Amino acid sequence: MTGFLFELTFFLAAPFWLLMIFAPNWRGTERMAASPLTVLPLLVLWAVFAVPVLPELWAAVSSPDIDTFRDLTVLANGASALWAQVIAWDLLLGQWMYREARRLSIPPLLMAPVLLLTILLSPLGLPLFLAVRAIRTTSTKRRPVPAPA
Repeated sequence: MTGFLFELTFFLAAPFWLLMIFAPNWRGTERMAASPLTVLPLLVLWAVFAVPVLPELWAAVSSPDIDTFRDLTVLANGASALWAQVIAWDLLLGQWMYREARRLSIPPLLMAPVLLLTILLSPLGLPLFLAVRAIRTTSTKRRPVPAPA
């Protein structure tokens, strides 16, 4: 059962990512991205995984060291709880990036690969987005303001 729920974790987040990448201009995508409730099903799965290994999870987060985390990830529920947490965090991060890109008028064709990279490796996707955002913000500030008629 844990294996099925582990796989379900990604599939619960995937529709939101697909909307942000393939339907960025749809009004429903904007509404979805504005809601932090998208991660609730993922957090429910996190709880299902975490409750059976709560002592080990607490030990890993309250006094972190590599051996304690290794012990946690050896347990199927421990690894699955960490996975659910990563997927939930990545989705919230992706939603923020999507909304920031819309606010700054960053083209969806530029954002699609950035969001895809964020799904796969958010520690690479986030700095890339921050660089794109900084460039966009800087170029917007440099534009001359038209004189009033």
